[in-house]
Amino acid sequence: MEKATFAAGCFWGVEEAFAHLKGVKDTIVGYTGGHTKNPTYEQVCSHTTGHAEAVEVTFDPSIISYKELLNTFWTIHNPTTLNRQGPDIGDNYRSAIFYHSEEQKKQALESKKELEKSDKYQDAIVTEIKAEGPFYKAEEYHQKYYHKHGIASSSCPIYANLENKPH
Repeated sequence: MEKATFAAGCFWGVEEAFAHLKGVKDTIVGYTGGHTKNPTYEQVCSHTTGHAEAVEVTFDPSIISYKELLNTFWTIHNPTTLNRQGPDIGDNYRSAIFYHSEEQKKQALESKKELEKSDKYQDAIVTEIKAEGPFYKAEEYHQKYYHKHGIASSSCPIYANLENKPH
């Protein structure tokens, strides 16, 4: 098993997008990329911790590749909006890839460059690509939020953006 960590706006929808992909074994929502140890949701939302809402994905690379996870990441959000996704505004909603190895870093940089060359977006891609630091698991009520609240995947705006919806 390997881990990948992505920030692409509100972590509820990001988790939902990755959770159903074949080869993804687990997802955990939490906070990373900042300077405050063991932050709470309220602290992260105060924009004083430097943390992003993120999803740690545990996946089986023999079933789904990191590149496929990257493709999903780029599909589910707008990587050109600085500190914003849809109605959610703040540094905690920034677009970021937190790599766990030099190989992941290489693939993330390559995928970003490919997207930039594709001319899919008129504006510059602002996604951060940086080494994974401490990942702090979010409060339990945030974990598997859509599942716990009986919200269908199809109602998630991020899920609706997926080109290759999981079965």
